[in-house]
Amino acid sequence: MKFSALITVIQDNDEERAIEVAKESGAGSVTILHGKNIGLKEKKVFFGLTLEENVSVLLFVLPRKLTMKVMRTLREEFDLDNPDNSGMAFTLPLTHVAGLDTNELHQFEDNIKTMLGGIQC
Repeated sequence: MKFSALITVIQDNDEERAIEVAKESGAGSVTILHGKNIGLKEKKVFFGLTLEENVSVLLFVLPRKLTMKVMRTLREEFDLDNPDNSGMAFTLPLTHVAGLDTNELHQFEDNIKTMLGGIQC
């Protein structure tokens, strides 16, 4: 089975909903990183405090066939194509993966079989 990484940068307050949406679309486990987003423009300063946007980075490792379905759902749900939205999502192909939970692999296989209408993977 070939895998891809789906990386989604989302506002902190949307983190839980984004994970729910991704799981409803077939994603399994997720790694969550927290950070700050500084856009193309310089940081704004207000009374000596920098105004940065807190974001969550969600890292999913998914079978390649499932990656675009999950990405499309997140893209639509959180309007990631809107230039006023600071979120984004992208994928990277993975050539070697170690440490995936075997239960999750079986779940992926079952989901893909269901998506393909019972065709053997």
